[in-house]
Amino acid sequence: MTAAVGGEQNVRTLPVFVLRGRVMLPNISSQFDVGRTMSLLAVRKAVTDNSELFVVTQKNSLDETPTPDRFYSVGVICRMVKINNITDKSIRIQLSGVSRARIKDVNLVDGYYEATVEDLPFSENAPVESRAYFSFLREKFKDYVKANRNFPKDLSDALSGLEDVNEFVNILTFNLNIDEAKKQEILELSVTTERVESLSRILSSLNDNVELERKISERVKASVDKGQKEYYLRERLKAIHEELGDDSAETENLRAQILEKHMPAEDEEKVLKELDRMSRMNSSSPDYTVLRTYIDWILDLPFNKASEDRKNLNEAVDILNEDHFGLEKVKERIVEYLAVMKLTGKVGGSIICLVGPPGVGKTSVATSIARALDRRFTRMSLGGVKDEAEIRGHRKTYIGAMPGRIIYGLKDAKVNNPVFLLDEIDKLSSDLRGDPASALLEVLDPEQNKTFRDRYIEIPFDLSNVLFITTANSLETIPTPLLDRMEVISLDGYTIEEKVEIATRYLIPKRMKLNGLPDDKVEFTEGAIEKVVKGYTLEAGVRNLERKLDEIIRKIATKLARSGRLKKQKITEANVSEYLGTERFGESDRLKNDEVGAANGLAWTQYGGTTLTIEVVKIKGGKGNVQLTGKLGDVMKESALATLSFIKAHAEVFGIDLETFADVDLHVHVPEGATPKDGPSAGITLATAMLSCLTGRKVRSDIAMTGEITLRGKVLPIGGLKEKSLAAYRKGITELIIPAENVKDIEDIPENVRKELKFHPVKEAWEVFELALRK
Repeated sequence: MTAAVGGEQNVRTLPVFVLRGRVMLPNISSQFDVGRTMSLLAVRKAVTDNSELFVVTQKNSLDETPTPDRFYSVGVICRMVKINNITDKSIRIQLSGVSRARIKDVNLVDGYYEATVEDLPFSENAPVESRAYFSFLREKFKDYVKANRNFPKDLSDALSGLEDVNEFVNILTFNLNIDEAKKQEILELSVTTERVESLSRILSSLNDNVELERKISERVKASVDKGQKEYYLRERLKAIHEELGDDSAETENLRAQILEKHMPAEDEEKVLKELDRMSRMNSSSPDYTVLRTYIDWILDLPFNKASEDRKNLNEAVDILNEDHFGLEKVKERIVEYLAVMKLTGKVGGSIICLVGPPGVGKTSVATSIARALDRRFTRMSLGGVKDEAEIRGHRKTYIGAMPGRIIYGLKDAKVNNPVFLLDEIDKLSSDLRGDPASALLEVLDPEQNKTFRDRYIEIPFDLSNVLFITTANSLETIPTPLLDRMEVISLDGYTIEEKVEIATRYLIPKRMKLNGLPDDKVEFTEGAIEKVVKGYTLEAGVRNLERKLDEIIRKIATKLARSGRLKKQKITEANVSEYLGTERFGESDRLKNDEVGAANGLAWTQYGGTTLTIEVVKIKGGKGNVQLTGKLGDVMKESALATLSFIKAHAEVFGIDLETFADVDLHVHVPEGATPKDGPSAGITLATAMLSCLTGRKVRSDIAMTGEITLRGKVLPIGGLKEKSLAAYRKGITELIIPAENVKDIEDIPENVRKELKFHPVKEAWEVFELALRK
């Protein structure tokens, strides 16, 4: 109902129709759907009273029941042109905007708002300036229409013919795709010049956006085929993100994961830069795949994730004892290492190198250390590794580039403090692709591995918390700088008694379980196991012993599988051969009787100690030549020549005619000619066999010897005394001639073996001949 208030014609009371998400302006005719009860009542009131409506916009479009403080005070007085019922609860009305007005007072009446409003006409203080702004606005509008082909042509033509500035502003503002706050701002401006200026700024911004959209479209179209619509849309979105500096949800997720790693600031900055590079790339680009793989690797690395070490040292000792029999010195050293690590919280600053023959348990000891510490275990085999990139990785620019095996192992372990086994470090080799042993220098140096740089990940990774353990059969092939960084712990061969105990405690139960036999179906006597050790294996460890025991158990399992029923099988010394056949090893490679020109020697190999027989014969009618056979190395050949020179120099003392050396040739042979042999420790054995051959004195068969000899007849120390002594013990030899300087090494030999052997320390060759040669 329109009415004058207080005698003023520009003030009236009207029902209020509150819009959400839209702004009404004067000179506009538009349709609106009415569904809210408050709005329906207001519309019906206007229809009943044949009055106008006051249309105003609420501030928050999500507000279902706005109160007066939640809608704007400036709105538009509208005439109702048309009304249609859509449903029982909603209607559609067409309104025509008449003029602006401001609310002076508002009240809730019968469920709808009724407002006292005051007309708010537009004003103009500078007509000339206003026309100038209007001309500028028209030019901006022409640019907008030209760039934006979606703008309706009929509306464009209608606006082009308008001369009323405010009407032009109202119609254009209503039809522009801008948010309602900006439209409301223009509605509330009263001065025409200000309205034109504000709309000009908005239109200029829209023109810039349209131009930017055009550039984006051109850039995308240049990179894709016209027919690939889906691909085009994807590229279009990429280009939009690029222009806006915006990251996709996936990029933000990766960024959050990188920040959660809590890497050092410099490392984090580098990875984030790579992420930003990736986010600006085409997802089908090869470089995108390279960077995505790189970031995935970074996220998989345990930069700050560590497992907690076992605190109870006694439990660690129990685990070591549970897993291994014997190896007391090894266990003692490992326990010391773990104790220091427990007290200091660090890995001790040194790398453990377990050295010993195959089958003595080096790898299993490393596994037990991991169990004792309650740490994750990871292993890398270095056997045959020739490429330095296996350690350091490849630069990610190469096709198929991957990190090195060190980083790979840490990824698999999922913690930054695992027990990391570098197996067979003595089998490393090198070629044109680099030297992996040199690459390991950084990995195994406690002073350097805090900032280990893999070529692929390109950022430092702290390896100082990793407990590195290496294994080797021999130290001879390990480069000196690498060996210098490791603390060597020797795992020597087992005695027969130790092998019997290991078989009883570990090997037989293990093979019984793997072959599906109940514990009560097979019984091994101690004599049977000892016969398997002596007659069917010749090794320092227990690997072949396990195979032979498995062979016996498999045959028993076959009987059980065929018959379905089987009495308990007792394996004794007498029936072992029924399962394993004829004995393969015995005392064939040692002297059984005293002979001329043959002596028992002792040698060390990477498989443990062994005995060898050195044979010498003289050939009459010769010219004083010496022939050496048996695949001997240069050092051993030189040792034989030095020995002969010593004998020649003292020929008169030995009762040898000097003319003998000119009339005969000497042939020196070491059996098992297919096996390479080298080293100086066979010096006194060569001397004894040569002197026996030249003098006709027999060599004792119950004695073996080892030691280097000089031209002056001095006996120098040798290595591997423990392994050599065990080999002699296995062969039934009871007396050993050793260098006097090796007496200190006797205590390393197991006590039960020491009791069975008699050691003869010597300093000169004369003492050797006195002990070994019969009168």
